[in-house]
Order: sequence, then structure tokens, then C-alpha cells
Amino acid sequence: MSALLGEGNIRKMLSELTDTTVEYALPMGDSKVPLNTLLGQSISLSFLGAINCVHCGRKTKKSFNQGYCYPCFQRLAQCDSCIMSPQKCHYAAGTCREPEWGDANCMVDHFVYLANTSGLKVGITRGTQLPTRWIDQGATQALPAFRVASRLDSGLVEVVFAEHVADKTAWQRMLKGANDPMDLVAERARLTQICSEAIDELRQERGIDAITTLDSGDVTEIDYPVLEYPTKVKSMTFDKMPEVAGTLLGIKAQYLILDTGVINMRRHAGYQVALSRTMEN
Repeated sequence: MSALLGEGNIRKMLSELTDTTVEYALPMGDSKVPLNTLLGQSISLSFLGAINCVHCGRKTKKSFNQGYCYPCFQRLAQCDSCIMSPQKCHYAAGTCREPEWGDANCMVDHFVYLANTSGLKVGITRGTQLPTRWIDQGATQALPAFRVASRLDSGLVEVVFAEHVADKTAWQRMLKGANDPMDLVAERARLTQICSEAIDELRQERGIDAITTLDSGDVTEIDYPVLEYPTKVKSMTFDKMPEVAGTLLGIKAQYLILDTGVINMRRHAGYQVALSRTMEN
């Protein structure tokens, strides 16, 4: 016996940091299903066989770049390679796919930050995306290091830091549990000192006001609703199985952690899914 909780095209999970704990909800069609209350319960996620582009809504056999149809993937600025590699931003060359989108999303203040995810890493994001970006990466601690004038500037600074610290999260390790706490303030000071010469060179190139070093502010601490972390991470996807079911043991980053494996919900944006709670007879 099961109770239907929601049905429709899903999007990435919504998150809100309350005190230090993350509250999650899954958008399904026009509704949002709270997820934290399902911890410890048996649930099933059934793929209904259709995928719709998260931008234009057209039906697509295959999803690209976490939810787009191929034409949108080819056309939209938000799907360009410079989104993953901001140091390759080509807005100034006049070749941005959508200059207006670039004005609103790339030519605005960004932050370069340090986070404790699967270990110490550097990352970048718009100020409006904090702390969401940190949560989406599964960070347990995070601290801004620089405020910069554009996405390109953030990418250039990130490249400098990435010579000394990771710029990617090892997602399997991140899902196996919380890391030991780090002194991010000390790490920020250490890396800023090590990279000072390269950062000064960027300021001379990009403008003295383009890159602002941050030496204040508190570390954001983040706890996730997890009852039990897996010792071995088994990834599940609707591309290989029509139904994902099991006891919900936790939620971290954009993953549901079940006793049967983990599933990246953001990876399946645009998929039509039914979410049910399995009830005892």
C-alpha cells in the first residue's frame, strides 16, 4: 500500500538553511513536496517515461546539462562551456550567446569561496546564490575569500587558488559523511598569502576594484538531515531503472540517500516522476 505525495516534472531540490540545518523540498509540477519529514520512511520514485526541457518545455528523449533539450543546450548562454569554466568567459569578445542573460548573470558581483565538502575546495558563485551553492555541493562549512566584479574575474581568481587547493568535490566521499571541521579563516589567510603575487597581477590587469580581498565574516556551518551515511556509495538513475525505492536515510547536496543507493535529483531535472510513501498494511 502506498500514498502518492506528488507527481510531475521535477526540478533540483529547493533548500533553506534554518539555523544550521537544511530543509529540503522537491518541486514536482506545480507543487513542492517537503522531504525532511520523510526521513526513516520507505519511499518510491517512479519515472513516468517522459522528459521535458526545463527551459522550453518540449519533450526530449535525452536530457542535456541537467534538464535541457538539445536545441536549448546548443543555444542558451547558461549551457555554454564558460559556465563550467568561467575563466573562459567570452562576453567581452562579443560572442556571448545571450548578451542580456550575460548582463544579468555574469557581469555582476561574484564571490570566490572556500568550502569543506569532500575536503577543502575553492569555488565561485553569485552573491544571490549563497548559501544555496554551498548546500548544493554538500559543504559542511564555507567562507567567502574574495568579492569580484564579474564571473570572468571569479574564474581567474579561482584558477590561481586551484593551483594549491581542489576546485572540485569528490561526490562519493562527500556522501559518506561529514568531514572533520576545518579552520577556514586560517586556510583563507594562508592561501591569500601564497597567491598574493598572482592576485596582484590580476588586479593590475582587471582593475584595482575588480577583486576585493575579504578578511572578515563568519564561517557558515551547515548540517544536513541524515540519519545514516552509506559506507559504500551506489548511484541510481532513472536512465537505467524505472523505479528507485528504499528507506530514506538522508539528504545531502542534491542527493537522496536511500538504504538501496543514492540518486542525484538535479541530474534528473525535467523528468516526470511520481513520489510515493510506502505504507504498512
